[in-house]
Amino acid sequence: MTYILLANAVLIAHLAFVAFVTFGGLLVLRHRRFAWLHLPALAWGIAVELAGRVCPLTPLENRLLKLGGEAGYAGGFIEHLIGRVLYPGDLTPMLRYGLAFVLTAVNVAIYAVVIARRRNGR
Repeated sequence: MTYILLANAVLIAHLAFVAFVTFGGLLVLRHRRFAWLHLPALAWGIAVELAGRVCPLTPLENRLLKLGGEAGYAGGFIEHLIGRVLYPGDLTPMLRYGLAFVLTAVNVAIYAVVIARRRNGR
């Protein structure tokens, strides 16, 4: 039971991290100091997508699930949990590159607004 709870905690932390990478730029619009946390997280998220690597939290979650007597899952976090909902087929390399591009483009736009506001003294 303890391992399942730990696996669920890792899952929640993983989901929170993905949400922060995706939407953390919106926090920066309100509080610029979040940029120091968001920019490295964003860089990590983009690098993982482009390289097709698996986040270290995925094997940790799988290991905890197996220790708790549950079956783990193949692939990465996005393919397993988010991919099933957002992407009906397999997560192809082209789709991963598209996700990385959208993630980059949205955050470049948000940070452009942050920089423009700073220059205008707001």
